[in-house]
Amino acid sequence: MDRSSNITVFILLGLSQNKNTEVLCFVFFLFCYIAIWMGNVLIMISITCTQLIDQPMYFFLNYLSLSDLCYTSTVTPKLMTDSLAERKIISYNNCMIQLFTTHLFGGIEIFILTGMAYDRYVAICKPLHYTIIMSRHRCNMIIMACCTGGFVHSASQLLLTVFLPFCGPNEIDHYFCDVYPLLKLACSNTHIIGLLVIANSGLIALVTFVVLMMSYFFILYTIRAYSVESRSKALSTCSSHLIVVVLFFAPALFIYIRPATTFPEDKVFALFYTIIAPMFNPLIYTLRNTEMKNALQKVWGHQVFLKGR
Repeated sequence: MDRSSNITVFILLGLSQNKNTEVLCFVFFLFCYIAIWMGNVLIMISITCTQLIDQPMYFFLNYLSLSDLCYTSTVTPKLMTDSLAERKIISYNNCMIQLFTTHLFGGIEIFILTGMAYDRYVAICKPLHYTIIMSRHRCNMIIMACCTGGFVHSASQLLLTVFLPFCGPNEIDHYFCDVYPLLKLACSNTHIIGLLVIANSGLIALVTFVVLMMSYFFILYTIRAYSVESRSKALSTCSSHLIVVVLFFAPALFIYIRPATTFPEDKVFALFYTIIAPMFNPLIYTLRNTEMKNALQKVWGHQVFLKGR
């Protein structure tokens, strides 16, 4: 099917039309982006430079931090430059690339969170078989499955959008290219495509969220018979994961589980899973995790000591 369209560029309306507000947004998002890079790079270096990389939970956390960096980088730099630009323009091709990469790394992140929940389930509910079940080969296979799942998801989203005809208004009421705002601009009936988007993005998010909640329910059910100390450690680890899951999934479900309509609140909710969650992930996983704090102190304390000599 050929794409019959006379649109070569789109205009992003962004978060606000007020110039002062946009300058404040630029400063805020610059701070967030720096914090995201610093926090996630610190985690990645601290894990890879210590023996934590041999533990499945931190092996997955390392890849989660990498996916966070890639995911937010598909949106945040463009959002910051647009905050200072007179006209927020994005070419058709770059719009499709942004759509694909955003869903690619977002999908990978969703599946990695699921892999981390599975790891915690095995560690707490099947501790005697943990080392056998969560071998390095199994962990590598899970990461490969996460990347494959993310690619299939993003490719299907792109295929649903790339052949749409755009022949009318070219103003996207969002700060990045996403499926629902683009469906709104298409000059054809998009009802079926909207249902397919729900079946893709919406159901993936919903099913993954339900699976995550069920895994944590089984974990909580299992640890009720543990000692106070073991129960406290398990709850600390799982609560960190749950905070990340809620920050990421709650706004995503609000946007993708409903029919193909857009609301002004969508842009605010999208900020949570594109910028806020990747920024808070490092804090959640380090401040509430003794092993991560020890690894950070070991790696970076050692570097400071060497510089001081």
